[in-house]
Amino acid sequence: MAPRTKASLVVGVVAAAALALSACGTSGGSGTSASTQPAKTEIGAGEGQISILGWPGYVEDGSNDPAVDWVHPFEKETGCKVSFKPFGTSDEAVTLMRTGQYDVISASGDASLRLVAGHDVQPVNMSLLKNYPDIYPFLKDKAWNTVNGVNYGMPHGWGANLLMYSTDKVTPAPASWSAVFDDAAQHTGKVTAYDSPIYIADAAVYLMAHKPELGIKNPYALDKDQLAAAVDLLKQQRTHIGEYWSDVVKEVQAFTSGSTVVGTTWQVGANIATAGGAKVATLLPEEGATGWSDTWMIGSKTKNPNCAYKWLDYIASPKPNAQVAEYFGESPANAKACALTTDPKHCETYHSGDTAYAEKIWYWTTPVADCLDGRKDVKCTDYSEWTKAWTEIKG
Repeated sequence: MAPRTKASLVVGVVAAAALALSACGTSGGSGTSASTQPAKTEIGAGEGQISILGWPGYVEDGSNDPAVDWVHPFEKETGCKVSFKPFGTSDEAVTLMRTGQYDVISASGDASLRLVAGHDVQPVNMSLLKNYPDIYPFLKDKAWNTVNGVNYGMPHGWGANLLMYSTDKVTPAPASWSAVFDDAAQHTGKVTAYDSPIYIADAAVYLMAHKPELGIKNPYALDKDQLAAAVDLLKQQRTHIGEYWSDVVKEVQAFTSGSTVVGTTWQVGANIATAGGAKVATLLPEEGATGWSDTWMIGSKTKNPNCAYKWLDYIASPKPNAQVAEYFGESPANAKACALTTDPKHCETYHSGDTAYAEKIWYWTTPVADCLDGRKDVKCTDYSEWTKAWTEIKG
């Protein structure tokens, strides 16, 4: 990979990575069939090697930045030599993992459930991972990492999709996602939104609060009528969109130039914008928001299971977890990591450990036909239907 700044990293990584969804507080029950493969009962000596598939920025060995290296300490500690393959999208990640060539993968929610359903990853015995008890409780046993009560990996960093606005152009300061939906006409042509089918869930979060008669209980569990309502809202929004974004740096440039004044973002985008002199602010709106938490998973065909377990435990340990979170721009998963970030305010900025904040986030996971909200009397729309709807929305 070419050298990456923290900003460009997030572009090629998180930006491309935002294709997954999940229910806040939902545990398992995704409708995805669990593997019959038993989890390991002990971790033996390392096999001497491990092949890792992940988002750029999650597996740094100093080649991009000599000061950013948590791979070599892992190799020294375990004797497991790392080979790393980065991917750009969750679809690419799933395709690559299904080749059986990789031992572990950092999977976003849409990828994780597809990998479980395809039996491409194996159950993980979390009791063998000594750092698991220090993972924030609100990241454990969730729909994107647990199926039918079976854990499939180690939670990684997390974050929320926020509302960003230009403080000198958008007054009074917004408190609701109405700024980009019902009130978008106030800034027509200067509204932005994330360019992905997963953004349909953002509209669903808004509708949950403002049209309760639709009966939406989970923004990733939409029946045909609920999906149609979200699509209608997004088509109305489309008339006021200046541009959709998938590159957070380009989004920041649009805010800096004034061509965009309000829209969805990640906290790292706001940090970049502020550092560049842009007058912007972010908030988690009153309706709540979507967000992400990735999972480190182990391939079902791995020939290096001991090194795989060692990697899952290592990458969730305090120091590496702090390094990844700070380099990538997210909250760490390990509560003890916050004491080790270079920026003493990093965890404050990213709301690490703030349970009340985290409970307002509907974490990404794949929408599937078996409704994630528990309904049995209807079928919900799956991700392929969302993809078709997104094409229709954008025209």
